Order: sequence, then structure tokens, then C-alpha cells
Amino acid sequence: MPVITCIEDLKRMHRRRTPRMFFDYCESGSYSEQTFRDNCSDFQKIRLRQKVAVDMLGRSTRSTMIGQEVSMPVALAPVGLTGMQCADGEIKAARAAEAFGVPYTLSTMSICSVEDVAAATTKPFWFQLYVMKDEEFVDSMLERAKKAGCSALVLTLDLQILGQRHKDLKNGLSAPPKMTLPVMMDLATKWGWGLEMLKTPRRTFGNIVGHAKGVGDTTSLASWTAEQFDPQLDWGKIARLRDKWGGKLILKGILDEEDARRAADFGAEAIIVSNHGGRQLDGALSSIRMLPPIVRAVGDQVEIHMDGGIRSGQDVLKALAMGAKGTYIGRSYIYGLGAMGEAGVRRALEVIWKELDVSMALCGEKDVKALGPHNLLVPQDFEGRWA
Repeated sequence: MPVITCIEDLKRMHRRRTPRMFFDYCESGSYSEQTFRDNCSDFQKIRLRQKVAVDMLGRSTRSTMIGQEVSMPVALAPVGLTGMQCADGEIKAARAAEAFGVPYTLSTMSICSVEDVAAATTKPFWFQLYVMKDEEFVDSMLERAKKAGCSALVLTLDLQILGQRHKDLKNGLSAPPKMTLPVMMDLATKWGWGLEMLKTPRRTFGNIVGHAKGVGDTTSLASWTAEQFDPQLDWGKIARLRDKWGGKLILKGILDEEDARRAADFGAEAIIVSNHGGRQLDGALSSIRMLPPIVRAVGDQVEIHMDGGIRSGQDVLKALAMGAKGTYIGRSYIYGLGAMGEAGVRRALEVIWKELDVSMALCGEKDVKALGPHNLLVPQDFEGRWA
């Protein structure tokens, strides 16, 4: 077993073990990838205030997210094609999250279906919905998530149309992968991944194939998916889905103060400050840079979460100190999953928890809920002055 000290160690293992198209799917943004890079680099501009001569015994990272108790305020974000990073990836990630005591969010575009994950876990998880043109499919998907016992709906608002991701096009991304010569040459070096995939029947989008009208195989799936994201999604349609769901609602993809105010008035339990991991509007500001103005605008009205760029417990600390009540990791746990399966997801969570716990102590804090701006040194121009 290699010595794993940080998320970067898992990333290197993930790259070696997973086919290129799926590693690139994880490790890429849209267009020039400016926002993708800024999500991480902007965290590095924020510094922590060290405090000494403070009793550090009895520390706690425990908190709540939308009323649910969590071992630390970190959830596993929805990530499409997780079951292509590792066989039965969604099941393995959900089990690791459950064991660690943090929320798991299943993507609409998962390989394992919502029923698969429910059957393999013992506690409720969250379900993320992409709004499709096929209203019948969307309504059916909500009913399936309810039946599976999902305790919250994460409604993604920033993917009405797809931002172009150059690597996915060049790699011919598909699930399962098409057996072109370059793909076969790559798979020949990823035999461990291939042997695991041969043992599972789950190799395409389990929530869609056999459930969406006219989608019975991977050929029909490709054409259906390409034209199904709803470009007419607006607040009226969001209201219909809120009422149809009838449970806890989280709105994901807020990156603007005006949108945040509208979302806060909407009755959602939380909003997620997010730019879709830099995979949609390239040139948008990073999530951490937009977090403070959104907290100032609506932080007293709705629970604010954030995702994008978190690669360490120090990043989690910074987001919480800037006003977030919860954070999400996507790539950080996918690196672990691709590297070592379920054990890798657990290791990613352990790394982030330990970094958060130790850094919190060195900042003179014993309770994660006590973190605030007083723990940070933020550049005066961090949020920027824009015309």
C-alpha cells in the first residue's frame, strides 16, 4: 500500500490506473479552462491566521448540512460517469460517504442507477437532477428518487446547454468506450480497470437506458442525451419541480448575487455557489471568489454551500470561514475512487478531515462551526473591482 499523504497522491494513482478518456473527463474544464484553473488557484491567495497558546483538546468537525448531521461539512458532489472511473463507482462512493458520515449526491448521469445505489446502502442519499425536455422522464426520475428514499433533491441550474470540453471531443468520450484503435491501445495498459469492468453489468447510464422513452441501448442514448438538456429552464419550471418533489431542495449553480436573491426567495433549503467545476461558462469567476458577496447578499436567508476547487482540508476551512455552511468535493474523491475504489474514497475523506482538523487547531479553533473571517487573511482586492 503506497503512503498517501494528500489528494495529489491519489490523483497521480488515478491517472495511472484509469483510461485516459475518463481521467480527462474528470480533470478538465470548458474551452480555455481559465475558470477550471482559477477555482483552485484562487484558494491559494487566501491565507490562514495562526493562533498560539490556545487549548486545542476536544476539537470537533461535526456540523449539519440542511439539518442533516455530518462528521464534517463536506458532501460528495454529483459527478457524471462515476461508474466509469471504477466499476460500480457510484455504489462504492456512496458506501464510503455513508461510513464516514457525510452526504453522497448521485448524478442523473450516473452509471449505477438510483435503485442500484439505494439497494447497496442503508441510509438516505441525495439525488441531483438535470432538467430534460422530456417532462415525462423528469417526473418519473423524481418519483424513482423518492421511492429510493433520497432525502434531498439537488437541482442543477447551470447546464441548460453544454459548454464545450475539448478533451472529451478529442477522446471520443462515451460510456461504455467505443473500441477505436487509440482506445484499445490505452486500455491495454489499464488491465486492472478492465478486469473490474468485466465483472459488472453496469457500463452505461443506468438512470436513463430503459427508462427514457425510445432509449433502449447506447446508440439511442447518444442521440437522446445530445438534444435533451432543456434550454428553456426558468424559474417557472423550477417551481413546478419544487412542488413535484415536495421535499428538501438544494439549488446548484448560483454564481450571481441577483440569482442568489431569487433563489433565497424560492424556499430552497440551500444554494450551492458553483460554476460547475469550470466546465460550463469559461471566464466566469471562481466559486470561492464569488462566495463572500453571495454570503453578504443572502447568508441570513438561506443556507449557503459551495463547490469548485477544493483539494484539501485547508480549502474547506477557508470556504467555511468565508461563510459557507457546507462544501462539496468532486474531483478530490474521484481521484481516490479511480486510484483505489471504495478504499480510495475513504482515504480522500480521511485526508481532508485530518487537514481540516489540524489546520483548525493551529488557527486556534476547537469547533468547526466557530470558523469565520477572523481566521483568514484575504487580499484587499480578492473579490476584484469590475466595471
